[in-house]
Amino acid sequence: MSHTSCTTPQAKLPAPVIPMACRHGVGLLAAPQLTVQIPAYEAMDEGDLIELFWDGCYVASAVLSRDDLQHSVALRVPESFLQNGKARTYYRVMKIGGTPLTSLCHKLWVKLDAPGGQLPGSSEEENQGLAPLSLSPCVARRGLTPRHLESGLPLTIEPYLNMAAHDEITLRWGDLRLDLPPLREEDIDNPIDLVIPPALIREAIETQPPEITYCIIDRVGNHSYWAPSRALNIQLLESEV
Repeated sequence: MSHTSCTTPQAKLPAPVIPMACRHGVGLLAAPQLTVQIPAYEAMDEGDLIELFWDGCYVASAVLSRDDLQHSVALRVPESFLQNGKARTYYRVMKIGGTPLTSLCHKLWVKLDAPGGQLPGSSEEENQGLAPLSLSPCVARRGLTPRHLESGLPLTIEPYLNMAAHDEITLRWGDLRLDLPPLREEDIDNPIDLVIPPALIREAIETQPPEITYCIIDRVGNHSYWAPSRALNIQLLESEV
């Protein structure tokens, strides 16, 4: 997120604040009740007119009363103004008999579709829109072998609905976690190949049921929930651990 002047390089008012923003912006949970906070500013006075703008469009206003002075002012952004992509918001203050002053601009991302297409507030713990982790035919048929304790276990995550740059994928094997690097633009709509390190394989099969899954969190905090789990056969490893 960044703060820049939206209309004039001489803007002296502080940028608006969005308390409900998560990570780098606004997601599905915040969108229906999104509010913008106008911080208290220098020479704040009764009768000041504050006008809030979202992507250059007027969305709300307030006339300050004596009780508002030295406090932040909350203005709501209707959900209809929110569109996927980079957004900017700022406000303008008109003082009685004065010249309008424009604030610094708050830039952020809006993303209204969750990875895998899961709706917020779902009662399901699994997201059936995500494919289980993909194994090689040999591993799917025979299970893990001693070779995997030396070279690791290759896996693939298939492309999913609403895949986007900066998505962060976490693998879960029992209570163990493995965080993958954020997705890049060139990863979008392509399978994600990864290797489970031998040390993690050994720790997982010693202490946890051999099932593995993953979830995705995007740049604004939308959560995919967990993909259907994949069971791994470890019989060939029992004598090695």
